[in-house]
Amino acid sequence: MRSFHCKRQSLVLLFTLATCISALGQAAPATPQWETLRPEGEEFSVLMPKGSTFETSKEPYHKMELSTRTYLHNSKPGPVFAVVSLSGIKSNLALYTEMQRINSYVDAFKTLFAPKIRKDVVAKLTLVKEKTLHGNAGREYRMTIGDLAGTAQVFATRKRFYSIVYLNTKKDDAIQEEFLSSFVLPEKGTTPPATVAAAPTGSSEGPVAAPADTATAKPNANEEPKQDEAQRPGTEPGKRAPISAGVLNGKAISLPKPDYPADAKAAGTEGVVVIQVTIDEQGNVSEARAISGPKQLQEVSVNAALQAKFSPTLLSGEPVRVTGVLVYNFGRPQS
Repeated sequence: MRSFHCKRQSLVLLFTLATCISALGQAAPATPQWETLRPEGEEFSVLMPKGSTFETSKEPYHKMELSTRTYLHNSKPGPVFAVVSLSGIKSNLALYTEMQRINSYVDAFKTLFAPKIRKDVVAKLTLVKEKTLHGNAGREYRMTIGDLAGTAQVFATRKRFYSIVYLNTKKDDAIQEEFLSSFVLPEKGTTPPATVAAAPTGSSEGPVAAPADTATAKPNANEEPKQDEAQRPGTEPGKRAPISAGVLNGKAISLPKPDYPADAKAAGTEGVVVIQVTIDEQGNVSEARAISGPKQLQEVSVNAALQAKFSPTLLSGEPVRVTGVLVYNFGRPQS
């Protein structure tokens, strides 16, 4: 009888151990270790997991040749993080509309991207909605390639076409949102912004102001940046246009953290919020607006950005206005 009880207890222990191992295998994936990607010659910046690859090629498309650049982080079986950059179909409103140009690019992207992820598998795209990013026309699609599913957002600038893609074998809305919302393009018709800083990794109780990317950081605020040649639209006649200075987190002499809204924290809302700011001649933030990130976290980020303080920026010895972005990372709330 005692032998029977011992065997029964052993079976219970083995079952418990197997259950624990299974639970560990199904645990939520760790937040990627992000790094800033702002390739030379491109217009975008994005947070990409460390260890991503880069591939470039020339591809025939109808009677044209497309220049392709693919920035990819592909872990097996997933997730897949990618930014695809295409050029070769010039904007020509006399011959075709901008949306027809985007349609041609989407067709090329769908054909060229799938083989890089799954051999001999056709990509499927389902339109979700029309979408714009800083005036650049685009769309959002539901994308599947074999066992991978996720989102592809596409945008066309005057020079290039971009698609940012997140695919996975399992759903992870938080990581998808953090990746997609970090993609930044310049306002249509303006000079591309500088690199958006990489967000700190790991969980935190509250938001963090992301530091400047030291590898691609622009000059300090009190150094003399280059002046824009043309006066920007909306600038008062005779008044110098703001100087574009990229990511400004590392240049602030005072950078308050935004409050973490209780309802957003309770709902587990997280992600990277990018705020475009204008700094006046005295170093105060005169304007601030959210350009990407979870909606629930944008207002508090704008309020925090308006309280930031900078040293005056000098150009030829005279103080000037500066425009750039502040980046805030809201880590996954801990219970």
